[in-house]
Parts: sequence; structure tokens; C-alpha cells
Amino acid sequence: MSDGPRSLLDSARYLSRADCERLARRILSISSADATRVMITSGTRGNTRFAVNQVSTAGDNYNAGVSIVCSFGRRTGTVNTNRLDEASLREAVRSAESLAKLSPEDPEAVAELEPQQYADSLGWSEATASLDPAMRSGATREVSDAARAAGLVATGYAEAIAGATAIANSRGLFAYGRQTHLAFTTTVRTPDGTGSGWAGTASHDWARVNAKQLAARAIDKARRSVNPVAIEPGRYTVILEPTAVGNLVQLMAFAMSARSADEGRSFFSKVGGGTKVGMKVVDERVTLVSDPADTEAFALPFATDGTPIPRTTWIESGVVRNLSYDRYWAQKQGRTPTPMPATLRMSGDASTSLDDLVASTERGLLVTRFWYIRPVDPRTILYTGLTRDGTFLIENGTITKAVKNLRFNESPVFMLNNLERLGRAERVSASESGGPGSAIVVPSIKTRDFNFTSLSDAI
Repeated sequence: MSDGPRSLLDSARYLSRADCERLARRILSISSADATRVMITSGTRGNTRFAVNQVSTAGDNYNAGVSIVCSFGRRTGTVNTNRLDEASLREAVRSAESLAKLSPEDPEAVAELEPQQYADSLGWSEATASLDPAMRSGATREVSDAARAAGLVATGYAEAIAGATAIANSRGLFAYGRQTHLAFTTTVRTPDGTGSGWAGTASHDWARVNAKQLAARAIDKARRSVNPVAIEPGRYTVILEPTAVGNLVQLMAFAMSARSADEGRSFFSKVGGGTKVGMKVVDERVTLVSDPADTEAFALPFATDGTPIPRTTWIESGVVRNLSYDRYWAQKQGRTPTPMPATLRMSGDASTSLDDLVASTERGLLVTRFWYIRPVDPRTILYTGLTRDGTFLIENGTITKAVKNLRFNESPVFMLNNLERLGRAERVSASESGGPGSAIVVPSIKTRDFNFTSLSDAI
């Protein structure tokens, strides 16, 4: 069995449930710790990068690894390895045990979970799992060829992940799931460098990716963004495309720690003590939900310690309904553990298009996306960042000219309180890295008084 997982990985590219169960049992049988937990990950990651209308780099890697956590009382040690032979596994377990004995006691340590019930793991696409360099190259070529034909220059990045994750511990818990993820983004620029347009998508299913459509969107943005004009910074009515909304709304979801709120360190802390659960904090049209079984935004139904991840409504009709509790804080507060959101869906209006939002605006700005987003004040979830790759002035319901990029200082809380209209929700690529990132489904929005503080000459 010592080389079984490796040989299976060579042919299947990820470990099956049975493979993971056998490997986990073997590791757990070696350990003499009071408690042991094993996380097994395996799979493939492929990427293709293109620039100046041609592929520049591409790579595929296949790997299987284990993370071994050994505990003696409240002392814990962790070792990671991707060597699955018998001798290496024994060495990894012994190292984790030695580290645990040397570690100080953790006052917040919690016992390993007993066996749990999990929903089925969804979000597997054979189209993504079977994606090879030639297929990725074909998609990037569609973008590059379209840009070249338009006299423009395309760059971009395609990444696909297919793999499995298993969690097992010495109390009999076992969880297994397999998933696929992908992102495909492109930036198209004019040869003189004055115009830049971006388009991107993320999904679990490569069959949903339309390279020609992405190319057309980026090319249109690049053409319309040439020779941008400067406008005065200030507070503007803005139309944020779904990617820009995802860039900011995810920051609000990731700030929903119950512990931070209870300790008075968060926007979700209530003045005088307690949290804002049950309080209205944003416009009543806003509902935020995380669901591992969301048909557009799948996620594994368990956290890295084996905690089941249920469907959770964080904000309902503008009212805070839940905050995120890790196992320690849930135990301390007498609550049920609620892991941080692995997916996020924001409500939208399926009858309203982006064009409708623009047409309803007397004067404002259309923003394609944000980048270089950095925190300013966690108490208000205030962030700063820049617009990028297509920022336009709207006058009398029509896009009239491109404008230079702007720096913003804004909070998704303020943004969602000043909401005027919602558009259709869609899955977006909201990661600054260009990779799949978190699974996010959000609408375009129209909001007022969005705060821009300065101009940026960057394209």
C-alpha cells in the first residue's frame, strides 16, 4: 500500500475516497498521540498565461499531500508532506508528535470532532478535470486572435484546478469531497497604451466559459477607454459591474467573525456590548447567503477541522442573521459552530440589466473592477483601492467618455446603505490574483455617494 496512492494519482490525478480512507487509516495507526487529525489533498492544477497576443508560459502539476496534526493534551504539532511511502509517513508522524511535545499549551485548544454527517460534495466538472494545455491554449488563442484582428494587444491568464480533499481523525471522523475550479481573465490594451479593457469569469465548469464573449467585452472596453479625461475626485453615483461589487462585498462577508464582534473589534460589534445580530445594517434589498450546494458557487461541505458547513444566511433583507463562530468561540459562547463563508451569493434583480442601470443615471461613473484593495479601518470595513481597465463617465443615461482611474476610500457597508438599484446576479472572478478565488455570485449595482479621493495616471 505504501506506493498505492502515488500510482493511482499518476493515472487518476486525484485520490479516490477509498484511497484516502486507506491512507488515513494507515497514518492514524502509526500515531501514538492522544489525538490525531489528517487532511489529505490531491489533484491537478494547470495554467496558461498569454501576453502580446501569444502564449507566454504554461504549466501543469499533479500532487498528493498530507497534513498531520498530533496532540498531547493541549499541545499540538503539525507536519506536512507529499511523500506517501511508509518510511516517510512514519517520519512525518514522529515529527508531528515531537513538535507537539515541545509546543506550549494552547488555552483555546478543542477536542477533535466525533463522526459528523455531511451533505454531498458537489461542483465536479469533467470538462474542467479533463482540461489540457492544448484546450487552454485554444481558448487563449480565441482571445488573442480577436484582439489582433482589432489591432489591439491581449494578455491574460487561465487556471483550472481539479482535486479531492479528505479529513480523518482518531475519533472516527471521515469526510471526503472532490471539486473543480477555474478562472479565465483577459486584459486588452490599445497599442498606444492609453486604453485598457478587462473581462473575466470563474466557474467550476469549463463548458460555461465563452472565450469569444470575454474577448468581445475586453476589446469593447479597450476601444472605449482610450484617451481618458481627468475628473474631480469626490462623491459620485456609480454603476459597479458585478466584478467590482464582488471585489468589495466579499470583504464584508470575511469580516463577519463573531469573536471580533463580541470583543468589540468589529463593525458587527454593538455599542455598549454584544453584536449586531438582529439589527438592520444595509439596504433591505440586500441578502447575503453562503451555500456549499449553490448551483453557481459550489464549495466543500466541511471545514479543515471537519466541521460541517451548512447553508447560512448572513444578512437577510438588510438584517444581520448570523456571524461566523469557530469551534472554540462557539463552545465558549454556547453557540453552534458556523465556519467562515466559503461561498457567497448576494441577491439581485433578474429583470434589470447593466444597460438599464446606466440609462437610469443622470450623471455618474461606470466601474469595471477594482484592484490594489487594502484595509483602512476594520471597525467600519473601510478599504482603499483603485479603479482599473475601464472607468467611464455617464451623462443623461449614456456613457459619454472614458475617465482616468480614481482611488477610492469606501466601505461595502456604506455602499450597500446607499443602494439605489440592483442588476442581475452572476458568478464573477473577484480575486486580485487572477485565480479562481472564493466562489462569489453578485449583481451589478447602482449606488450613490461613492467616495473617490484622488486621481491615478495608471491605465
